[in-house]
Amino acid sequence: MRRLPPQARALVPLIVPALLVGVGASFLLLALSWVAERIQITLWERLPDALGVSGTSAGWIFGTLTVVGVVVGVVVWAVPGHAGPDPATTGLIDPPLPVRVLPGLALAVVIGLAGGVSLGPENPITAINIALAYTLGMRAMPRTNAVLWVSLAAAGTVGALFGTPVAAALILSEVSMGDDPRPLWDRLFAPLVAAGAGALTTVLVAHPTFRIDVPPYPGARLIDVVSAVVISTGAAVVALGAVYAFPFFHRAFRQLGHWHPVLMVGVGGLVLGALGALGGHLTLFKGLDEMKELTEHADEHGAGNLLLLAVVKLAALVVAGTCGFRGGRIFPAVFVGVALGMFAHAVVGAVPVSLAITCAVLGVLLATTRQGWLSLFTAAVVVSDLALLPVLCVAALPAWLVVTGRGSLDLAPLRGGD
Repeated sequence: MRRLPPQARALVPLIVPALLVGVGASFLLLALSWVAERIQITLWERLPDALGVSGTSAGWIFGTLTVVGVVVGVVVWAVPGHAGPDPATTGLIDPPLPVRVLPGLALAVVIGLAGGVSLGPENPITAINIALAYTLGMRAMPRTNAVLWVSLAAAGTVGALFGTPVAAALILSEVSMGDDPRPLWDRLFAPLVAAGAGALTTVLVAHPTFRIDVPPYPGARLIDVVSAVVISTGAAVVALGAVYAFPFFHRAFRQLGHWHPVLMVGVGGLVLGALGALGGHLTLFKGLDEMKELTEHADEHGAGNLLLLAVVKLAALVVAGTCGFRGGRIFPAVFVGVALGMFAHAVVGAVPVSLAITCAVLGVLLATTRQGWLSLFTAAVVVSDLALLPVLCVAALPAWLVVTGRGSLDLAPLRGGD
């Protein structure tokens, strides 16, 4: 230990806390996801079977989402802490919440995930892990910087969500770490340990993957660069429509909230039910399993239906994110990108489907998250073909010019540097 340089000696004591936070973040994610999946099976399979109806019928989708909206509204209204702050004003990584709001937030996100709401688990579960890591960490090591526990919990959760620590490193590289003057890799050392622990735990237990099964990319051609730019920019423009609509929907639902929170989320659930009845079961839930089902049965979907799925899912994402449901935007946005990419391939068959999907995912995520590295990484792992990376790097540039400075799919302040 004494032979190590001072910088290394400062990092070594962080390894054990980082491992504990990473593993803990993964187990909490897995536990909440397991509970949500059990409730989902009951709501969408066992209960409709017992009643002799189809769980994918328009009537069941509409009724279930409406009831889920009312139930989540009751949680937001009646449970201590009101399930945390307005989710439309929060990002993926925020300051620690008071511990008293965590039970309500966990309950709200589990009900939403199980009930088919078009939001992912990332924002609320990251918030829960940050609050717990901060509270427990500062008690155990009161002389540490509070930013450390926030970064460890965020990295551990993101690593668990994506099944790789790389995503956490890319996200944290775009987040302000205060006035820390250390080199980037010194600042990322402990968070990467937490992210690796969280990712490995999740992979060993649940085997998650973003990868979809599509024909491999045949190799770069000059025309592919043009196609990539058009698709990524076009997808970004489509997603910007949701970004611009977001504050208007938020104000409209807040007006209902002035009457009563249950009315606000209940009406949101009713609207989501109508959208789900229009788009079908593929437009429900966070979208990870649904995008795999969509690509596995690509022959069953024409261009018009693919566009409908993308538009309905994007509209559902806006409604769910503004009416009070707790959840994140990344997972549903990836589904939108996959559907738009398949639409582009259906319209112009000469464009390789792998290229079309990755570029569309890239454009949608750039517009909705405003995080360049995360968008590029997620688009690349959806198809997992390294031959696409050079084209994706080029396609990201014009899409970024379109979205930069225009806000994102939340009401939080603009990201640093914009």
